Amino acid sequence: MSFDGREFRTALGYFPTGVIIATAFAEGGEPIGMTMSSFNSVSLDPPLVLFSIHRESSSFSQWQKCTRYAINVLADDQEELSNRFASSKGRKWEGMMPTIGRTGVPYLGEAPVSFECEAYAAYDGGDHEIFVARVLEIRKREGKDELPLLFYGGRYRKLANAAHPHQARIEDGYLYGW
Repeated sequence: MSFDGREFRTALGYFPTGVIIATAFAEGGEPIGMTMSSFNSVSLDPPLVLFSIHRESSSFSQWQKCTRYAINVLADDQEELSNRFASSKGRKWEGMMPTIGRTGVPYLGEAPVSFECEAYAAYDGGDHEIFVARVLEIRKREGKDELPLLFYGGRYRKLANAAHPHQARIEDGYLYGW
């Protein structure tokens, strides 16, 4: 390779991502959660999404045992919540009570959108494990249309000109191979 790990990570930072917090109940019943930007759609039929977790994460073994979890998409005003769940230490749930979804998973009621999921498959992803999940329920917080929290170039970013009237609209939600 003609590049090192730091150079690779910096180059990947040119691709903007959304920010999510995955939540679940650990084997002992305590709620766990983790901030991630490695979230993606996989399939519409069946409805599948994926996220990945670093194998050296302190909660990695707990996540491997989870059979159901929630993916909570964050809004652009939820940086503090993202930072809280990004920490490997501390009390992520201190002063908070998770909302329990129809499938029994804990989710963040303040997230604009949450997906209640069941484990579908797991794959080796080098220093990460890739978790593929089947979406069972979708929860959208009613009220205003919120902009997503973005991560780009190693920092949180805000979406600008999101409501610009001249932006093209994708008919039926499909663009090329989507």
